[in-house]
Amino acid sequence: MPEKTRLVMRLAPIRLTPMRLAAMRLAAIALLIAPAFLNTPAAAAGDLERAYRIIAKKTFVDLTHSFDATTPVWSGFGQARMTPAADPQTRKPYTIKDSGFRATFYEMVGQYGTHVDPPAHFAEDGITMDKIPLKQMILPLIVLDDTPYLAKDPNHAFSVADLRAWERRHGRVPRGAFVALRTDMSKDWRANPERFKRAPFPAWAFETVKFLAERRGIVAIGHESLDTDTTEAMTSETYLLRRGLYQIEVMTNLDKVPPRGALIVVAWPKVKDGLGFPARAFAILP
Repeated sequence: MPEKTRLVMRLAPIRLTPMRLAAMRLAAIALLIAPAFLNTPAAAAGDLERAYRIIAKKTFVDLTHSFDATTPVWSGFGQARMTPAADPQTRKPYTIKDSGFRATFYEMVGQYGTHVDPPAHFAEDGITMDKIPLKQMILPLIVLDDTPYLAKDPNHAFSVADLRAWERRHGRVPRGAFVALRTDMSKDWRANPERFKRAPFPAWAFETVKFLAERRGIVAIGHESLDTDTTEAMTSETYLLRRGLYQIEVMTNLDKVPPRGALIVVAWPKVKDGLGFPARAFAILP
């Protein structure tokens, strides 16, 4: 029997009756509109609810120092002043006893304590802190560990060779990540403030910051020191901010975060045209 005849005989039992045609049309319509139902507000809300239930069970690590008027700061800025807020007419401080509330008047530089440096801090045409996209304030967190090198070199600059060694152990730094450098300097923040302010200190090598920005496509960096560079040249910080990335300085507790797998959440006040401000950063562990 010719092949064409056999094919007709096999297909012959399938008859496209009006009822069957209607069923096929309904099935096609269902396939077309199903994605729309999956993308309804209710479905999206369900996704967020499930995500929250997952996140709520995770460990949170605070990456932020608390600060006061004695906090270590670059000598060029000077210490903050924190005084009771007072009635501008009477100069009398507000108190809970007399006024029913109390408040504090803060006088300090933006780059104080754990803080954000937006691109505009070093770049005339850079974006200010109020214009950093919200989606850049929650990112995959990578933690590079400089501490194994500090026994031989207390002021070690984390190099590209060090980064490649890290990647051989933990995998490639993902695009769009926040990359923090652990040096354990933060342990001196309260215990030994003068040592914390020492110079030089362990930090980034310029080539590493450049490599991460150009070859790995990161969004931001962070570190425990008051500055990015091991020297006063500020080469790394200048490059980073003028490239449009931001950084968080004076971080803490990076020793409690795994090399990869965590998320970082960073927030700061939305100061119009702000050039820097104390920030709150925390990690959500995997």
